[in-house]
Amino acid sequence: MESLRLLLISTPVGPLGSGLGGGVELTLRNIATELVRRGHQITIVGTKGSTAWGIPLIEIPGKLQTSALTQGRDTPTIIPPYSVLANFWEYGRQVQEKYDLIVNFAYDWLPFYLTPFFTTPIAHLLSMSSLSEAMDEIIGRVAIQFPGTIGVHSQAQAATFSFANSCRCLANGIDLSLYEFCESPQPWLAWVGRIAPEKGLEDAVAACQLAKIPLKIMGVIQDEDYWQKIQQIQQNKIPDFSKKSGISKSGISTNPLIQYEGFLSTTDLQQRLRQCQGLLMTPHVVEAFGNVVIEALACGVPAIAYDRGGPSEIIEDGKTGWLVEPDSVSGLVEAIAKLDKIDRHACRHRAESEYSTTAMGDRVQMWFQDILAKSNYSDTL
Repeated sequence: MESLRLLLISTPVGPLGSGLGGGVELTLRNIATELVRRGHQITIVGTKGSTAWGIPLIEIPGKLQTSALTQGRDTPTIIPPYSVLANFWEYGRQVQEKYDLIVNFAYDWLPFYLTPFFTTPIAHLLSMSSLSEAMDEIIGRVAIQFPGTIGVHSQAQAATFSFANSCRCLANGIDLSLYEFCESPQPWLAWVGRIAPEKGLEDAVAACQLAKIPLKIMGVIQDEDYWQKIQQIQQNKIPDFSKKSGISKSGISTNPLIQYEGFLSTTDLQQRLRQCQGLLMTPHVVEAFGNVVIEALACGVPAIAYDRGGPSEIIEDGKTGWLVEPDSVSGLVEAIAKLDKIDRHACRHRAESEYSTTAMGDRVQMWFQDILAKSNYSDTL
């Protein structure tokens, strides 16, 4: 494939490298790095203060956008004054003729609404499942008008939309050379992610208290109030979580076993992650994919996850981890007791065979090629 000029427009919820963008940050980094390796010309548009890992970066100032995860299905679409999202796309409009393709990583209404007004094709990589009626409507409109331009990370994610059959499933990939295999783990578990209510950290904490096994937590604290409630568990108090959490008074031990490790770089993350017996993934929403699952598998670490969303397609139940009934703390405890039945070499093999940056690069490159081959932008303007 000949070299493409690609403009990658990032998430507007936080600077790249801050952790506020969750898995979008790692996905964008891995896609960009792999495409550069293949000879494509990449420019990244990110919020002011972003890092771009040596790739050309345009930093755009403006007020950050509120994450769609914090809003309800009927929440009106809001663009704040001096919006960084609007500034992203005004910049993209001004320079679009310099690029063969624009890639949108923002799960927000504006980029989809603007798509028909651009002369350069836009590929949209959805980072979340169906969250709002307004988003479903506008993404569905683009899926019809510009077939093949909507990318997703898993079939489970696509299934949450009425236009599932129009989505291109790309999965994800990581640079396996950055993740070291560990055959002999230490007696503790890991939980990795943004610390926010939708991620269900309270379930992981409760399960580890019941199983009497230490839990190391890694990730950016996005919701300080929520984190304070998590800490109440360690102080033998009963925090007021959502009923979805599955935590009851009997589910909290007086033995403080949780430890916060901070928000870590990939190097520091894998150094800790590879040592654990297993990874817990406990979201209360349909995860689009679950980058941390493939990061764990790359280290030889089996994953225990709720049987919903992307992790269900990554984890081979009983072979590379365990899938548990959603929102079941007791199910997590039962799976923890079976971690020694998992061959850690099988976990690493799963990552190598399906989730390398090379495999992901092949999927993404073919997607771009197909979009450009059947682009109908000139016919719709």
